[in-house]
Amino acid sequence: MAWRIHESVRRGEVDNRQRGVVHGRIWLDGYTEPVELDLAGNACPDLAGCLLTFENPGKTIPMRTDALMHPEQRGTIGDLTASRKVRVFDIPFEEAYEKLKQKVPVPEHMANCLYLEWFSEANGRVVIESTDYKLTISAPEWTLSPEEELQRQRDAAAGFSGFLGKLSEALAAQKHQPPEDKEWDEFDYEQFMREGDARTDKYMELLDKYMDHPDRDQIVAREMGWTCIEDALEEEPEEADAEFRSTADKDSDEPANRASDREEWDVDEINRICAETAEEPLQPDPLTEGVDWIRRENGDITHPLSLRAFNASVTLSRKCRQLGKSKADDEDLCAFLSEFQITGAKLAGALNGLAYGRDLREGPFTVAYLKRALGHLHAAQAALERVTPKNLLPEETVTENRAELFAIREEILRLMDEFRGRNS
Repeated sequence: MAWRIHESVRRGEVDNRQRGVVHGRIWLDGYTEPVELDLAGNACPDLAGCLLTFENPGKTIPMRTDALMHPEQRGTIGDLTASRKVRVFDIPFEEAYEKLKQKVPVPEHMANCLYLEWFSEANGRVVIESTDYKLTISAPEWTLSPEEELQRQRDAAAGFSGFLGKLSEALAAQKHQPPEDKEWDEFDYEQFMREGDARTDKYMELLDKYMDHPDRDQIVAREMGWTCIEDALEEEPEEADAEFRSTADKDSDEPANRASDREEWDVDEINRICAETAEEPLQPDPLTEGVDWIRRENGDITHPLSLRAFNASVTLSRKCRQLGKSKADDEDLCAFLSEFQITGAKLAGALNGLAYGRDLREGPFTVAYLKRALGHLHAAQAALERVTPKNLLPEETVTENRAELFAIREEILRLMDEFRGRNS
């Protein structure tokens, strides 16, 4: 994954007054000395030939101590611009998020965004992106010619392609293809989930890079290897839909197989299934209420353990706000809050589907998913023990959360044993 460090940046300077070279310094929260930039390439036309200085007026978050940003960033330039167009909410993010969930329009405007991207020999892709920094840009000492701008674009694309290549290698390393006649166990599902993680990493990097690109969907589909989607997107809508539904014979086996693949993505069929599901949603099994599911106040169905973890993490977050504490105050407190929240999310993914019948969920799959939740819970426990001696939280809060994490852990282990027993 790329390093996105904008929340840790205090100030910085980027100098492209010498053609073909970018020097700079970035002062980061948690580092006593600035990170030095020594990069090959040129900035985008708005910064080419200029000295850019910037300052973060907001509250910064210390850099993680479990990973090192190399003090000398050598490599190549990606896109360096102060005029990337982005949409910015006119209301606080929390309020905007609630409106989005309710499908209510959110007031927003277009703004210029500072976007600094480079490809480091030590750290891979690094990105600084913000609309909030205070910027000062000198007059250009030179400008890019059309030929130089074309070469700049090629070099930036090549840098990102090299970064994607490493993500593709990571995805290939996690590829899991057990024999077709093998009944999957929890270890098969664990490997399958790791493959999914690697695929998600690659997809998210592509989405981040090309979010506002007019050909975003085609680019993402091509890079992800989704050839059936890519081909359909390149055609006129009517032709694409016809291609999705085509069952005509082709001249070779390969096109015939691809036509078969596209039938799995038939738009009309997907819409029909979604409409039927909306009209006749699955109903939870009344015989397992209170064991495999409960109904929340808003009517949502959830597993008791996932709701317990969620409520505990929400209570903890509220307590921290009352104390004037936030994730930005301390790295270990940030890890404790985040890992506790992720534990609840992973438990929801592992267990909420049980409401509609245990026969719909394989035991090994549930065990593998519970292992992931357990890993995040252990990380939360470890972070809590690092927070405790710092006296960031009252002793009572520490004791309550330590006991709650332990109780959730015991229930996870019990459920793992239960679902292992289903396949024994």
